[in-house]
Amino acid sequence: MTSSGKLIVVPTPIGNLGDMTLRSLEALRGADVVCAEDTRVTGKLLAHFGIEKRLERLDEALIGSRAAGIIERVAAGEVIAYCSDAGMPGVSDPGLRLVAAAHEVDVPVEVLPGASAAATAYVASGTVNPRFYFGGFFPRKAAEQRAVLEGLRGLDAALVFYESPNRLVGALAAVAQVLPLRSVAVCRELTKLHEEVAWGTAAELAEVFAARAEEPGGIRGEIALVIDGPNADEAAADAAGAAAGAEALAATLAAEGLRTKEIAKRLGAEFGISRNDAYDLAMAAQKAQGV
Repeated sequence: MTSSGKLIVVPTPIGNLGDMTLRSLEALRGADVVCAEDTRVTGKLLAHFGIEKRLERLDEALIGSRAAGIIERVAAGEVIAYCSDAGMPGVSDPGLRLVAAAHEVDVPVEVLPGASAAATAYVASGTVNPRFYFGGFFPRKAAEQRAVLEGLRGLDAALVFYESPNRLVGALAAVAQVLPLRSVAVCRELTKLHEEVAWGTAAELAEVFAARAEEPGGIRGEIALVIDGPNADEAAADAAGAAAGAEALAATLAAEGLRTKEIAKRLGAEFGISRNDAYDLAMAAQKAQGV
């Protein structure tokens, strides 16, 4: 590619304008055009820093049909900057598709580092788990919430989701149901004047924010929910539950007349317990049946 064109992914502050980097400002000043998720939001940002630049709207509804054309312009020599409303473009916004379109035709892409609510919340949560999983926006429906949490409960990492103030209490209730022993942090309005990081179990936080929802003004602001990774209490509870389940199944299978070896095999397959433990449970169940 010999063209001097380039797509520049420009992060913007998640709240505090003092977090705007010098490189981001330089990129915006040098771009031929700035594509923005919302031109009103980005327009205010540019005005604050005294930058006059042509703005083009490129949101979720438009990026699918316009991405190819934007990349063609870059290939022809334009320098185009892309901004989301706040934070790192591409993280839970349509910018990923623009970058993917550029890679498909080998157009130069420069991604500048900058603010990210997900990473900020992960650190602010106080977790000591060295890994985190970012799941984007938490599902809206209760069944989908439970399915996502059940699917991730075995992952040795903190879980980070974005959530709306109106759905926060419901999200915490879902976490309390599936992961009741995890520490949780509600990170609200990060970097802004009314920044808040609340810690506790999901049940404790659900009670706190349910009460706040009834107050004048309710719950406001942008929220990142951080669920800590698996802990010793959860592992012990899971082990106790598995032991109780294995014992109950052994009793049922013994009553049905299955042999010790068959019972042990079923227990090992369904609960992942050792062969010796499975045999001990099977023999105890048969003894209780008088076999």
